[in-house]
Amino acid sequence: MNRNINLYILIMFAVSYTIRALPLTLIRGKIRSPFLQSFLYYVPYVTLAVMTFPAIIQSTQTPLSGLIALIAGVIAAWFGASLFQVASLCCVVVLIAEFIIL
Repeated sequence: MNRNINLYILIMFAVSYTIRALPLTLIRGKIRSPFLQSFLYYVPYVTLAVMTFPAIIQSTQTPLSGLIALIAGVIAAWFGASLFQVASLCCVVVLIAEFIIL
């Protein structure tokens, strides 16, 4: 059992290191392709969205209340609400939606 865990950790290390080391060794010059530059520019935002949005929906008792709060938060942010106002609004919307749904 312990030997298998060490093997898994070694494989995870190798994969993670390879993913990080290959771009450093293969791409030495400036990236001139506009498509590749724009693709690499948006990678952090897409990664953050992929990790955040499922957590928003699944962190409540019912996914519907999380979805309603997400929509309310996006609308509030679109109209210029601050981060604190958006977070507060989303908490209140989840509270109200949980009472209505349950």
